[in-house]
Amino acid sequence: MRKYLFIILCTLYFVPLSLSAKQSNRQTVVLSCDLHCQGCCDKVMKNIAFEKGVKDLVCDLKTKTVTVTYDANKTDVPTLLKAFEKINKPATVKEPAGQETKAKTQETDANSGASTPY
Repeated sequence: MRKYLFIILCTLYFVPLSLSAKQSNRQTVVLSCDLHCQGCCDKVMKNIAFEKGVKDLVCDLKTKTVTVTYDANKTDVPTLLKAFEKINKPATVKEPAGQETKAKTQETDANSGASTPY
């Protein structure tokens, strides 16, 4: 009886630890892709969803972006970009909104000759 109780307690202790370790390797990337219609989204969903390491995939037809959540231990961004090329939907990594505005601000400051406050 004690043996079974010990096994159950060990299982309850170590299972959540192993699950949290797996989730920490997930990363998300937003890709800009030339999506014309719902058929393009369906093509991406059917093919990219089965790439090794892909955990979640969201197509947005209005903004022409694909958000991919993947396991960093199994795949990376260049591999995902190659997968998009295989289905004739070349994609590029879309910069986060904060980085775009920061780059535009620095470019504007450089053109106007204004100094950036630090």
